[in-house]
Amino acid sequence: MNQFAAEHEPIERPRRRLGLPIVVLLLLVALAAAAWYGWQQWQAWTTGQQDQAEQQVDALEARIETLRRDLRAQNERLRDLAATNRVLRDEILGLSQRGALLEDSVAKLADSTRQGAAALRLDQAELELHLAAQRLTIAGDLPGAQQAYALAADTLAGLDDPRLLNLRQALEQERSAIGRLGQGPRAQAVQQLEQVSAALAQLPQKVADEDPARPRWQRILAPLIDVRPSGARVAIAPAQRAAFENALQLELTLARAALERNDAPALQAAVLRAAAWLPRLWPASPQARAVEARLTRLAALPLTAPLPELGSTLRQLQAMGGKPAPPPAPPLAPQPAAAASDEGAP
Repeated sequence: MNQFAAEHEPIERPRRRLGLPIVVLLLLVALAAAAWYGWQQWQAWTTGQQDQAEQQVDALEARIETLRRDLRAQNERLRDLAATNRVLRDEILGLSQRGALLEDSVAKLADSTRQGAAALRLDQAELELHLAAQRLTIAGDLPGAQQAYALAADTLAGLDDPRLLNLRQALEQERSAIGRLGQGPRAQAVQQLEQVSAALAQLPQKVADEDPARPRWQRILAPLIDVRPSGARVAIAPAQRAAFENALQLELTLARAALERNDAPALQAAVLRAAAWLPRLWPASPQARAVEARLTRLAALPLTAPLPELGSTLRQLQAMGGKPAPPPAPPLAPQPAAAASDEGAP
């Protein structure tokens, strides 16, 4: 067996020497194949990663581009909003300026309206003062003049202009002066004329003569026989007496008409003519002489009282407005009826 083993031993050793390189070679081949496969896998993974990275980059770039477009759109919108804000700001400024102009216009309009209302009230007060002066100087209507002055005072009271203080004071002085007249000369003349008319009806037609120097038989026959001097002016006949009474009543009517017209010359002429008719209707007596004296005083009575304050308010108001003062009203001329009645006086 040892010989057999010795014979076969050289053959087995070369086989072992050849097997090891083969195994090593196979291992190298396997390693090379594994390395190549690993390289291929790594290359594939790297390529996938690069593709994925490129896709992510493309996606990011697309997103960035989208964001840029959105940003540009937002910037445009912001610019549009800024332009709109500027336009709105300009419109607001224009509206504020227009509002200020409207306020100024309204203020000017209110001022002009207030000035127009004040001017209208002043014109109304001037008209009322004109009416008061005409009622006094032309018609002699004292109550009407007092009412017109009261209306003028109420009109001026509605104005708050301090420049009208002197005007109000002048108006109050003028009203006080007119108030001191009472009923006025014209009303007094009318009252006296009515009293004279009432006293005429009470005058005695006959006067008892109690002269103790007359004879006894004349005093006894006096109730039965009326002895008058031949030169007596007293009317006896009924027709003549009626004509004289009508003439007296006509003169009294003319006197009343002259009082209504505030015509002092006509009143004086009518009253004096009426006083001249008294001796033709009634005998001389204290009552007749008293009536005649009252008629004489009535003829001398002025129909307008002198008032220095009259017209002062109107002149001051016209001076404030730059208007010329009107001339005083002239007295009324005697009417033709009064002149015609002078021809029929006794």
